[in-house]
Amino acid sequence: MKLQGPFRALCVFLIFAFSGSALAQQLGVPQTSVVTLSSERLFTESAFGQRVLSEIEAEGILLGEENERIVAELSGEEKVLTEQRETMTAEEFRPLADAFDEKVQSHREGQRAKLDVLSRRSEEARQRFLELAQPVLIDLLRDSGASIIIERSSVFLSSDRTDITDAAIARINTVIGDGSTVENGVNE
Repeated sequence: MKLQGPFRALCVFLIFAFSGSALAQQLGVPQTSVVTLSSERLFTESAFGQRVLSEIEAEGILLGEENERIVAELSGEEKVLTEQRETMTAEEFRPLADAFDEKVQSHREGQRAKLDVLSRRSEEARQRFLELAQPVLIDLLRDSGASIIIERSSVFLSSDRTDITDAAIARINTVIGDGSTVENGVNE
């Protein structure tokens, strides 16, 4: 029996429709017009995000240790200054106290600036990650047949089937790994 006309076209369409769906399912992504993704999980559970967060945590620990050392030094200086206060006139003591206050303020501002740099580094790493991940996410969008990816936390209710976060993490880990070679300019 030879298929002709509209019935043949319908059969061809169904073959392609189901084979695309099967292919998407084999690739680990749902076949749907809208998919969801947790951008927070995408970053924190990816090799790239884990490397960056680990580096920032280590730098934060070092900054905390430095801050504790500075506080200990300043506490010692304050104790000496307090002892000197008893043997000095107010006019003699005032320049020493002012100098100490300036030193404390300078250290406080310096430490705050270092903390701000660390925070900016985290935000810049997230931005860089999203730039690197975008082609992978576009491929996932195509593979799923979806026309849109929605942030999972913004969705009131959806099926877990539409969440592509795990598939995205796996593909991103394969494509960019922990990102150290990309950030060091090796892959650019």
